[in-house]
Formats: sequence, structure tokens, C-alpha cells
Amino acid sequence: MIRAGIVGGTGYTGVELLRLLALHPEVEVSVVTSRTDAGMRVDALYPSLRGVIDVVFSAPDADALSNCEVVFFATPNGTAMQMAKVLLDRGVKVIDLSADFRLKDAKEWSAWYGMEHACPELLEEAVYGLPEVNREGIKAARLLACPGCYPTSVQLGFLPLIENGLVDSSHLIADVKSGVSGAGRKAELATLMSETGESFKAYAVSGHRHLPEITQGLKAVIGHSVNLTFVPHLTPMIRGIHATLYAQSSSNTSLDELQALYEQRYANEIFVDVLPQGSHPDTRNVRGSNMCQIAIHQPQGSQTIVVLSVIDNLVKGAAGQAIQNMNLMCGFPENTGLKVLALYP
Repeated sequence: MIRAGIVGGTGYTGVELLRLLALHPEVEVSVVTSRTDAGMRVDALYPSLRGVIDVVFSAPDADALSNCEVVFFATPNGTAMQMAKVLLDRGVKVIDLSADFRLKDAKEWSAWYGMEHACPELLEEAVYGLPEVNREGIKAARLLACPGCYPTSVQLGFLPLIENGLVDSSHLIADVKSGVSGAGRKAELATLMSETGESFKAYAVSGHRHLPEITQGLKAVIGHSVNLTFVPHLTPMIRGIHATLYAQSSSNTSLDELQALYEQRYANEIFVDVLPQGSHPDTRNVRGSNMCQIAIHQPQGSQTIVVLSVIDNLVKGAAGQAIQNMNLMCGFPENTGLKVLALYP
């Protein structure tokens, strides 16, 4: 049994960590921080956790967090990098769900996130936590950068094509839709139900913060740069990401061969489900679960390959993947605490 701490336990990602860790057989959640709700019982704010989480919110404190074996940061960008070094120096494993350690170049990080990085010396050490690519590195990590939700769905969808050199990597398109919970738990005009309901829009078309993370991940796989057009959209639903990915085939690979390739690539990945040929995955297929579902298409037998990739942005796109990484880092079976079926309807 290990002790876990959560910094930032009041946001959507934080409470999702609590929901999943509450039933993890190898974890005791011993510290949950919140500056605004310090002193309040966690289950008073989230009654769904009554009887399973017996913790009081506390202000972030390095000494208290140092009593944990692992600490999750479910915080806004710029927070984890202020405390990570202190915790690492005290032997605590750090899993950051924000973007603080995802990019390897401090100048590039600062350009996208609008602030100086507090500990650029840790960027090279941080392990990018996409288990389907980086499992062995994750097992040995003490500082884990959990991937973003958009990058998870896009990279898992493109990987088999990129790894096998079957598409033109200079012309990739990711058309991705997200539920409003991806914007976090805050009062903001653009994410009010009266603003998002019965509406649908693209945003950040000129450049989204997750773009360099995606291209960095794909480049690491193939050894050279990729050119990706990434357009995110906001949809009037709470959870879910649907990525429609387009690539131009650079070979004469048939749809049957592509299907076999994806099935083989993910045959041993317990959280990636390649659907039968001709399928169209719904976001509801994975809602509440740590699963990514993928389907491959080749419209009209053309050179255009279309990959559909769906995840729950709060689970495989955040908290679930963080726990998947924790399991690898701590030597637990990878699916421990994550054997959760999707909610339906």
C-alpha cells in the first residue's frame, strides 16, 4: 500500500483522480490540497465520495506531501514546476497532469504558455507518460509528464501509420472535438451551458498549446519533424474527445492491411481497442473509462486514410492515464484500479 497526495483536488481532473484512486487496492489517498477549500472535508464538497475518501482539504505544504510516495498535480499550468524539485529531492515520485513538463525545450514552453519555466533543468529528465509508446521509460521515472487529452487521442490514432512510414508525415490533419470539461472547473463565459448548448465551434485555429506536444511526440517516434494541421473544436457535451485524423498514403496499402496493422500494433495494449473495419466509435463508448477506441477508414479506396479515435478527456486524457502511469512506476499491474466499464447511456 502506498500513500498518495493530490495537489489541486477540487477541479474536474482532481475529483476524477479521487474517484478512481478511492477504489485502488494499493493506494491510500492521504493528502488532498486546495487553497480555497482548506479545512473542508473532501466528501462535503463531493458527496459522491462519502464512505470512500476520509480526508480534509489542506493548503499545499511540501512537508505534508513529502510523507507520500507519489504526488499528483491536478493544477493549472505553472504550479507543479514550483514544487516538483523539492518533492523529488525528498524521494517523492511526481506525476504532473498539467503541461509543465511535457515539452523538452524551455524556450518553446515559455512561448506557448506565456511564462518562464521555473525549473528547466528538470525538462530533460521528465518522462512523457504515453504508455503505449514509452512504457519502459515510465517504469523507471521519478518525474512523469502526463500527456494532454488532445495529444493522447491524436498520437494513438496516428502512431501505427507513422511508425511504419505509410503516410506523408509532412501533411497530417487532426480535426478534434472536445467536451466542455476540458476547459476545467471554473466560471468562464465561453463554457457556460447557455453559451455552449445548441452550438458548435472551432477555436485556436492559428495555434493551440497542444500542437507542439503532439508534433514532439510523433517526431520522437520517427526521428524527424512532422507537419500537422491541428484544429480543436468545442462541442456541447460534458466529457469526451473525438479525433478525426487524415493522412495521405505513401504506399499502396489496402484497408484490410491497415486494419491488420492497427490490430497487431495494439494487440497487447489493454486500453486501446481497435474496432472492426467499418466502425464509427462514439464518445459515449468510452465515457468514464480509460479506454481509447480506434477505427480506420479509406474512403472510396482513395489515398486518403481516415482514423477515428475517441477517449474520455478526464480519464484516458488525464486522471486515468496518470494512474496507469503510477501503476507502471510503482510496479503494480497496469490496469489496477482502472477496470472500469464505460457508462451507458
